Amino acid sequence: MSEISPNTPKILIVDDEMILRESLAAWLERDGYYVSAVASGEEALDLISKESFDIVFLDLKLEGMDGIEVLARIKEIDPEIPIVMITAYGSITTAVEAMKKGASDYLLKPFEPDELSMLIEKILQSKATQLENLYLKETIKEKAKFDKLLGQSSKMQEVFELIKRVAPIESTVLITGETGTGKELVARAIHSHSKRKDGPFVAINCGAIPEQLMESEIFGHEKGAFTDAKEQRKGKLELACGGTIFLDEVGELTLKMQVNLLRVLEEKSFYRVGGSKPISLDARVLAATNRDLKKGIEQGWFREDLYYRLNVFSISLPPLRERKEDIPLLAKHFLMEFSKETNKHVEKISRQAMDLMMLYDWPGNVRELKNAIERAVVICQGKVIQPEDLPISTRMVDRKNQDEKLSLEGETLPLRELEKKYILNILDKTKWNISLSAKILGIDRSTLYNKIKKYGLKR
Repeated sequence: MSEISPNTPKILIVDDEMILRESLAAWLERDGYYVSAVASGEEALDLISKESFDIVFLDLKLEGMDGIEVLARIKEIDPEIPIVMITAYGSITTAVEAMKKGASDYLLKPFEPDELSMLIEKILQSKATQLENLYLKETIKEKAKFDKLLGQSSKMQEVFELIKRVAPIESTVLITGETGTGKELVARAIHSHSKRKDGPFVAINCGAIPEQLMESEIFGHEKGAFTDAKEQRKGKLELACGGTIFLDEVGELTLKMQVNLLRVLEEKSFYRVGGSKPISLDARVLAATNRDLKKGIEQGWFREDLYYRLNVFSISLPPLRERKEDIPLLAKHFLMEFSKETNKHVEKISRQAMDLMMLYDWPGNVRELKNAIERAVVICQGKVIQPEDLPISTRMVDRKNQDEKLSLEGETLPLRELEKKYILNILDKTKWNISLSAKILGIDRSTLYNKIKKYGLKR
């Protein structure tokens, strides 16, 4: 045949009947395809291990290794390759069984050239669509990542936009959100996209330092300032010079420390404990809290003037239960991370395990999800995480939702009514989040929209 372009689809024929093998190869070559033809499964496996093919035509009945076994072995080498089973009329049941095991389609002997051409065109078009979808997924994946933050939900996309807007300016930022939502990751992202990115990022957990050590920790101290001050020591504010100071859990500061911090923010300078020389504040201040500071002002445990000094620009992180569409993305990211870290070849999460994670409310947020996946990877016995590997197996749904669970026990409803009731239940549980509902149901959005229309479902 004429010279082959590098983009010409490559097709492999595996058939022990020489006449069929040669005639099929001739048809395909006339259509402009690059064709290889072999008579046995062993030859096919040897060839596929050395070359890549776009389609394999595989006879179901082969001498020696039969078509079903060859199918399984090819899928081990290249799981994505489309395989078309060639079969006689009496073997249709076996061909259908082969499709359940990964075959793309089957051809019934005898077949016409037009039928063959249409099938190849359909398969190649499907592959092109898959590649396009893969490209789109990769594009979405890029948009779903901002430094170490992950999220394709609209709420997280808003957070990413806020970070981009505030990072280049010097304003103080107050980051709010429940424990485990990733407040420090937001602070680090702001720092890494700021003019101070080459300077240090110094974090201090205001709730983890004893009250008597807080002043020394933040401001530093001079030698002899107190009994244990054997030498001069720089505080966190000084260590952050040229960079960013991150005050995590700022709502835990005592009122006395709040006054001291307010003075620093107003005067842009501070003194070491026991010192008499002012030190200029050359650091951007970011703060975070999981507490309601406005309530703290009302109740008297947080200063209103400090609140407004810190809250020049605010970023609120949503809890994981309000962005459940991010759970698969996060779970797969953590799966890859811990599989590599533990050197275990855990490759994916089962549908049942993912459903369980989607229904759970995650009170510990992303941190709890991360810990759950780490545990699952450690105890998983195979390559796929199952529901029993997760620490939430007995807590599928929060107790407050137990009364809303769909119970079909004792009901004798037609299948149509059962499906309608089940879909409505999932929609109600997700507050009619179509993307999330479709993921839980295991169908695409368009199918779900069609079923909503079909059953006349309404909120």
